[in-house]
Amino acid sequence: MARWEPGTAKRLQAAALELFATRGYERTTAAEIAQSVGLTERTFFRHFSDKREVLFHGTQTLTLALVDGVREAPPDASPLDAVARALWSAAPFFSAERRPHSRTRKAVIDENPALAERELRKMDDLAATLAGTLRARGVDDLAATLAAQTGVAVFGVAFGRWVRDGEERSFEEIVTEVYRELLSLAGAAAPVPHGTR
Repeated sequence: MARWEPGTAKRLQAAALELFATRGYERTTAAEIAQSVGLTERTFFRHFSDKREVLFHGTQTLTLALVDGVREAPPDASPLDAVARALWSAAPFFSAERRPHSRTRKAVIDENPALAERELRKMDDLAATLAGTLRARGVDDLAATLAAQTGVAVFGVAFGRWVRDGEERSFEEIVTEVYRELLSLAGAAAPVPHGTR
């Protein structure tokens, strides 16, 4: 039967994204998503807890890849370099073939405040996980927190550029550009003034 075919979750994701983009997220039901690919609502709920999860499915896989990237960084890598290496190691998740899907997904999320809030929470959770991984490498709490949150900011800026209309560079190239700009800004930063109180 169709509900047991391999790739059912991907079919449901593709159908949901198309319906969200054309009809709107709020006006699309789980039953309609399932019916659009010849499946039942029950089958939908075997794969996803609700229609929102269609947009966030795969987050755990990306998080695990980033965590592995931090863990595999050389022992002498700075906390920020360890996070940057993790971003580069996750670049294969963002292939050219995936870019149209990611553009549509971002547009759907941007149009719905509840989804946008969920996306922000996802980024906060990712930063917390990366910070914990850095602490496990022996990085002190402040440095781990700053490096992880900075890395997530680099990811967010790079992703936003990667999904822009007309952009054709790879995610890895864009991450490299954003990371270099960050280092340039940090290097050009004015020293912290002392005794200003």
